[in-house]
Amino acid sequence: MPQPSTDYQEALAWLYGTQRFGIKLGLENVQRLLRELNVPGKDQRIIHVAGTNGKGSVCAMIDSICRAAGCRTGLFTSPHLITYRERIRVNGEMIAPNEVARGLRAIRDLVGTWDPHPTFFEITTALALDHFKRSGCELIVLETGLGGRLDATNALTPVVSVITPIGYDHEKWLGDTLEAIAGEKAGIIKAKVPVVSSPQEPAAEKVIRARAAECDAPLEFLATDVDSAVIDRRYKVALAGNHQRQNAALAIAALRAAEIRTSDDAVQNGLANVEWPARFQRWDDRTIIDGAHNPAGAQVLAETWREQFGAERATIILAVLREKNVAAICRALAPIAARFILPQIRSERALPPDELAAITPLLPYSITPSLADALILARANPERILITGSLHFAGEALAILQGDPDALEDCAQ
Repeated sequence: MPQPSTDYQEALAWLYGTQRFGIKLGLENVQRLLRELNVPGKDQRIIHVAGTNGKGSVCAMIDSICRAAGCRTGLFTSPHLITYRERIRVNGEMIAPNEVARGLRAIRDLVGTWDPHPTFFEITTALALDHFKRSGCELIVLETGLGGRLDATNALTPVVSVITPIGYDHEKWLGDTLEAIAGEKAGIIKAKVPVVSSPQEPAAEKVIRARAAECDAPLEFLATDVDSAVIDRRYKVALAGNHQRQNAALAIAALRAAEIRTSDDAVQNGLANVEWPARFQRWDDRTIIDGAHNPAGAQVLAETWREQFGAERATIILAVLREKNVAAICRALAPIAARFILPQIRSERALPPDELAAITPLLPYSITPSLADALILARANPERILITGSLHFAGEALAILQGDPDALEDCAQ
């Protein structure tokens, strides 16, 4: 693979240097940045997606359907798996390295004297919107980075607000109760802007209903079984698992609520051809990669494993970030595990394998010095291999399996 230009590498080095400013939840700085850049464009429509799990899949489905319908789309997601450029796509194509360099240079010159200085995610959001305007995107699909209410993406007014299943994650920033977390996610609801939501736990549903009523926003909750059954009858969804059929139903409902016209053929083609790596991705006949990184995601992963492989158990190669609820993730995965392999991985945020071993349920486990060693060990066992625990880890796995580990760029928020 060709090496990125020096300009691109230098621009990213500056951007990653802004991580010293940390995560600052609030909208004033990003609103100023968007005003200075004069984005988004006047006629660009925005779909805004928040939630705990499934946000990226729903965004990818909406984008794929709209592209199949002939709409020029901008897709903004996070984090990336291998390269920063994955976060910003126009009509499915990643932003070019020279466009990243150009855009970041312009933003760096603009904000050099600002106090407070914009954060990594605020700058990335602004870069995406600038690129989408320059590229003539008609529709922009935005995934929240963290929470919703104070997330940088919430500085914009969408044509529909979308909420995927809400569960426990990022408690340090969002709160340690489901009501508190739901309050942050429901913060994307705007006055009179339609809202569509996945089925939610009663505590989260109550919060969403209250926020929608306060904003006089039309609200639709999807039915738990009916909508996925309709998807089964009418469409083939390229992504595996019953939860992805629910995500597909949510994507369709979002487009309907936004009054974005798509033909049935466009929906069929969009769902049949949607690509979203590291979501129960079958790398080969034996190897599955899934970026499940919280207890709810791990539970859905275990359910999908049973849907696909019945009572088969997996050799699970596991790496988890230290700030996650590691014990709950391990408990969710234990029923489908034959053994665990715990590698040392590149992310400095990863829980060291020896500490992870102390939390892992009482199943056979091995510790390896690298993912490459873990793969060799896993392939010596008869079971299928499941690589999981973090999107950062999934990215490292994809880079290694593609034979280009040096392609892996740093991951941020």
